[in-house]
Amino acid sequence: MGAATAVLPMEAGLTLAPAGVLLYPARGPLPDHETVVHLDIARRIADLLDLPFEGTFDPGIHGGKPYYFVPSGTIVGPELKQRLGLHDEMSLFGGYCEHAFMPTKAISHGLVDASSAHPPGWSHEFETLSREAVLPGYTAFSLEDFLVAGKRLLRDGPLRVKPVEATAGRGQIVVPDLHELNRAADTLDRDRLSRCGVVLERHLDEVITYSVGQVRFPGLTASYIGTQSLTQDNDGIEVYGGSTLQFARGNYEALLALPLPQDYRAAVKLAQIYDRAAGICYPSFFASRRNYDVAAGYDQRGNRHVGVLEQSWRIGGASRAEIAALEVMHADPACQQLKAATLELYGTSAVPPAHAIETFSGQDPDLGPIRKYVMVESYGYT
Repeated sequence: MGAATAVLPMEAGLTLAPAGVLLYPARGPLPDHETVVHLDIARRIADLLDLPFEGTFDPGIHGGKPYYFVPSGTIVGPELKQRLGLHDEMSLFGGYCEHAFMPTKAISHGLVDASSAHPPGWSHEFETLSREAVLPGYTAFSLEDFLVAGKRLLRDGPLRVKPVEATAGRGQIVVPDLHELNRAADTLDRDRLSRCGVVLERHLDEVITYSVGQVRFPGLTASYIGTQSLTQDNDGIEVYGGSTLQFARGNYEALLALPLPQDYRAAVKLAQIYDRAAGICYPSFFASRRNYDVAAGYDQRGNRHVGVLEQSWRIGGASRAEIAALEVMHADPACQQLKAATLELYGTSAVPPAHAIETFSGQDPDLGPIRKYVMVESYGYT
């Protein structure tokens, strides 16, 4: 996309003028395809903010000065927040949470009852405020609660067991009956279960997954809604294959002012409920990049369910499209909406669209050959 033609006003939100933009390894080590894309995004953010890009955080070099961070994961804990000098959402591309369970799938569901095992900082109120926005399900931090939750869900059909930290749909299993529930229980590491938890959720067929999100920079906010696609990886497993997103300049109200299909509008409103609940129940939380996966599908009895699957308060699979959209809007202040997309291809035979810009092509040691692309499909004015 190239560098922006004009810089964002740094006074419009930043507490202290940062000395530059830095990557921060908040999780990892990352595979090469993520590392390359994160580096590209960080450099483009530096161009948007008219700041130098200074590589990866080194406390010996960068300590004691304010920086704008692009972390690979959500920043967790007040100690790290203080060490990096993060003050608010304008300090980073991503988010900050006080507790380690918050940026995982665990937060999306309540416990089997109020006395169930849970980590310090857990909010029972979040379940109450977000209940209408999520699918039927539970989070369990003990084997006993896992079995109770599973038996409850199985009364109405198959369930899905989801590792709370996995991405791209990996590691999930479908449990159709009590026998398979017990088998799944036998595979759980009790220590990890007590620390991280596991999600049990209604299994759906004919699923459409929507991506709803918002990105906030000094002087520029964009909100979006779109759908995710699935593709087969090199082992024939269905995984995340990219997102096609409709962007609007401004907040969710600006997005809802567009002539969106009804299912898009419903997904945005569910994400808003979830987002508001997080802010109310976890007041120390802040994020400049907020992404919510919203699934719609049918259970075994033919009932349709729609709900937020999980949140991403960090750089993610759709972030290259987010940055491409912001670059266009920043370069052209008259642009109020546009469409942008990401695409992920496995193997070497699939041909990308002619207008796609390649952001990575290589051999991942675990996944095999993978290629990634970004596209600005169209833009217009309202």
